[in-house]
Amino acid sequence: MCNLSNFNYTMEELEIIISSVKQEMDAAIKHLDHAFQKIRAGKASTTMVQDVMVEYYGSLTPLNQVANVMVPDAMTISIQPWDKTAINAIEKAIINSNLGFAPSNNGDNIILNVPPLTEERRKELAKHAKAETESTKVTIRNARQEGMKDLKKLEGISEDIIKDSETKIQELTDKYVKISDEHLKAKEADIMKI
Repeated sequence: MCNLSNFNYTMEELEIIISSVKQEMDAAIKHLDHAFQKIRAGKASTTMVQDVMVEYYGSLTPLNQVANVMVPDAMTISIQPWDKTAINAIEKAIINSNLGFAPSNNGDNIILNVPPLTEERRKELAKHAKAETESTKVTIRNARQEGMKDLKKLEGISEDIIKDSETKIQELTDKYVKISDEHLKAKEADIMKI
């Protein structure tokens, strides 16, 4: 009876290890998607300014909490502050964020004109997307490596069950590497589309 409870405990540990590996790989893909949102593909998007932090009443506040951010057309981002006294702080935050936009302040709102991408800039962005994907793959492989190490630490479990778990972790790794490649392919197509 004692051996059976140890076996169940060990099987539970196996499931926890595999689940943990999967969670880390899921997080890597989410991070990749977030990184890709910041890589603009020629069209204006509110995600281009989502990480801009504005000095507002003495504290750094996300732009979307001090202003309404809209995309009236494919080449323009419009930012309308809820509090007009914050307009200069918003403009300064955009300039300091190194997004490459020259904000136009008309006293009521800020307009960001998104210039069309040159062929050279498109290639740079595609390279950046590829680098982000490679970084994601490293994270995925590190999760696999940690999972494999954790499996080796388990005691009192048959080699067949360990091998089966290693196979599951490798299958997860292959699946997530493929997902990251698919995301890259879609992003590159988006970047290179004129």
